[in-house]
Amino acid sequence: MNCERDSWLKSLFVRKVDPRKDAHSHLLAKKEDNNLYKIQFHNVKPECLDAYNQLCEDVLPSIHADPEYPCELVGTWNTWYGEQDQAVHLWRYRGGYPALTEVMNKLRQNKVFMDYRNERGKMLLSRRNQLLLEFSFWNEPVPRSGPNIYELRSYQLRPGTMIEWGNYWARAIEIRQQNQEAVGGFFSQIGRLYTVHHLWAYKDLLSREDTRNAAWQRDGWDEVVYYTVPLIQHMESRIMIPMKTSPMQ
Repeated sequence: MNCERDSWLKSLFVRKVDPRKDAHSHLLAKKEDNNLYKIQFHNVKPECLDAYNQLCEDVLPSIHADPEYPCELVGTWNTWYGEQDQAVHLWRYRGGYPALTEVMNKLRQNKVFMDYRNERGKMLLSRRNQLLLEFSFWNEPVPRSGPNIYELRSYQLRPGTMIEWGNYWARAIEIRQQNQEAVGGFFSQIGRLYTVHHLWAYKDLLSREDTRNAAWQRDGWDEVVYYTVPLIQHMESRIMIPMKTSPMQ
């Protein structure tokens, strides 16, 4: 009798979850294209930052412009506020994983790139990357004229909450498009998982403050913040400055 009562009591506290019939990537990513993104974080030796930037400006645009490589350099930046002496590169591969594999194989045969990679290795303290998909409700990142500053807001979500995050932000992004500040929204597939990156553009730090404060005056923004904050384990903001040859200025 006691066992039956204990079992009944436990059932009251069991969270009933409807089984998912598809992967997060199929539910949240854009269906009309097959883009894969790679984000790179390079922590540079402080004394090498200028030389590193020049090296990137000499080599990366040529890969971006070469039609033999099915990839595009979306943007390349230095972190201004956040981790210091850091570079962030965002690449887009049109064609998904096959395009990524094709580019990697071709770059191994590219002497200029291999020389760049060897020289770059002497300048770095550490590096990491992630493969990302784009949220279906964000615009595709496109080149921008400047001058702008960029904010990369990165969120480490609690496992199992990505769909919930997407549901709230599908509505929230309409609130945050008023000043065309939304650049791109991504979620990780390989690397650190359950990571979301939101990329924003502003004219300067003051316009960033004004734009973010204005969001609180619009219906629905307070609700989005209230319901999404509990989904976050860790969050980080980087203010970034474009490199000279970045498609986003």
